[in-house]
Amino acid sequence: MTTAMLSVHDKTGLVEFAQGLAHLSWRLLASGGTAKLLRENGLTVTEVAAYTGSPEILGGRVKTLHPAIHGGLLARPTEADHQELLNLGWDYIDLVAVNLYPFEATIAKAGVTYDEVIENIDIGGVTLIRAAAKNHARVTLVCDPADYASVLDALKKGEIPFEMRKSLAVKGFQATAHYDAVISSYLAER
Repeated sequence: MTTAMLSVHDKTGLVEFAQGLAHLSWRLLASGGTAKLLRENGLTVTEVAAYTGSPEILGGRVKTLHPAIHGGLLARPTEADHQELLNLGWDYIDLVAVNLYPFEATIAKAGVTYDEVIENIDIGGVTLIRAAAKNHARVTLVCDPADYASVLDALKKGEIPFEMRKSLAVKGFQATAHYDAVISSYLAER
């Protein structure tokens, strides 16, 4: 069974994307707020906490940072890696749709507090992007809602071509590099 991990702050186009995946018989795995939105729109979704057996903790600071998630993303397409996941009760995660907390929008707000800024530094999302991008030989990363339609079109034709997965991985690394640059610049100036 093909599995998509969905964990997005910007939910633009997410429901339609998830509906398209569900129509293609993908299993949907999602973090708290994303899972809630999908359920409210009639989609069957497994919440990350149920899949991992670990609840979201620290007020939502830790949701997706778990070996069940990152093992599913980083596992190579070998029988040994797959079997290791299966032995642990997990499986491959084949696609990740993720976008990050709006750090730039947060620091642009008038009167924003330092604590608010710190809480808008995404950790799990960046980690999901990096894991999926690293393993783009097997995993598709979608970190920009503008790519949902082209990814669904490719899936409807059978599969995501390697060059598309590689291009999406590059986009992911560019996104995290920019995100980290903005964070480091902001903190250095304070």
